[in-house]
Amino acid sequence: MKTKAIFFSILLLTSGLLMAQRSGIKGGVNFANLYVDDVSDENMKLGLNLGLWHQAANGAFQAELNYSNKGAQITYNNFAGGSGKYRYNLNYLEMPLLFVGHVGALNLHVGPYIGVLVGANIKDVDSDGTVNGVASLDRNDFNTFDYGLAGGVGIDFDASQIGVRYNYGLREIGKSGSFAGEAANNAKNSVFQLYVALDF
Repeated sequence: MKTKAIFFSILLLTSGLLMAQRSGIKGGVNFANLYVDDVSDENMKLGLNLGLWHQAANGAFQAELNYSNKGAQITYNNFAGGSGKYRYNLNYLEMPLLFVGHVGALNLHVGPYIGVLVGANIKDVDSDGTVNGVASLDRNDFNTFDYGLAGGVGIDFDASQIGVRYNYGLREIGKSGSFAGEAANNAKNSVFQLYVALDF
């Protein structure tokens, strides 16, 4: 009897923990930029973030797997090259590992993220909006791995969540000694995100 009681107690506890876990999908918009010392709003580039999320049973830890568009648009104006913008398009697969605190319906989350660059290109756009083509820079000219810090705040509902988050990159995007490294001038990723998350 004692063994059965222990078994059923463990079963009930495990079931309760599994029921308390939350998982789902999430998506939203990125306001991406590159920075060296400061972030300039005029270089901001819009992108998407899409992914999966899972929150531990106690609600204190959340892991995610996201696809995220990053980069920036940099304006140039010179006599030889004319005027226009360079658009840095950098696409990452990222995993934030977040510690979560709850204050009523609010959740505050902070932690590190790691990312893998899955695609990159640079587009040169004239001042009249004409795309001149894709530069010779590609994924091989950039650092494959990225990492940094993420933090934000969300509002929890019964089966959904909305929130804002800031991702602060700690690694330079361009490979040292490469043209990308020189062109990006030691820049790192900076991304402000708005997102909606839905439970499965």
